[in-house]
Amino acid sequence: MERHLDQELADLNKLLLKMGTLVETAIFESIEALKELNAERALKVVSDDKVIDELENSIDECCLDLLALQQPMAVDLRFITMSMNIATDLERIADLAVDIAQRVLDLTGKPLLKPLIDIPKLAGFAKQMSKDALDAFVNKDADLAASLILRDNEVDKLRNLVQKELIEDYMLKDSSTVTRAVPLLLIARHLERICDHATNIAEDVIYMVEAKVVKHHPKTE
Repeated sequence: MERHLDQELADLNKLLLKMGTLVETAIFESIEALKELNAERALKVVSDDKVIDELENSIDECCLDLLALQQPMAVDLRFITMSMNIATDLERIADLAVDIAQRVLDLTGKPLLKPLIDIPKLAGFAKQMSKDALDAFVNKDADLAASLILRDNEVDKLRNLVQKELIEDYMLKDSSTVTRAVPLLLIARHLERICDHATNIAEDVIYMVEAKVVKHHPKTE
């Protein structure tokens, strides 16, 4: 019976890895679509999202079956319950990649308001934090998860910098820039939210590995 449970847990892990890989691709493709103002690439991010949604449903069903039929204990129980949380965060990250792609569609056919400098930096944080969150989960690495949580402060500062520049240097000085500035504001917000969800995953990893709750604790550098 124990070997059977181990196999089912391994299968669940594979589903999460597959979902995580697709989510990382969605982030990458949405940002590349922005850099190129490529509508076709943006539309593919939108259409591919249904596969990620289906994977979330499969993971939830797998977790519920394991809880009902195997009655797992201790670390196995934490792994299963955190898997459901992590799948939810991954699905929301994918939705935010779709939101970015949709903002790209708003911008296509218009010249970019300014060279993209800070938004690609934000995107770098989003991609790396999402990857590290999944790596921490797969490797049960609480230290990596803890280091990831600390990066969230840098993301917030960078998002605030983007927002300040777009509003004060463009929108307030020239109202004709609003239609091109607002999508960039929203993209910065979406990228910051991706990092928030990666942080959620890291908090879940720490709970899964150490049975220690770190949610809602003030972040410190």
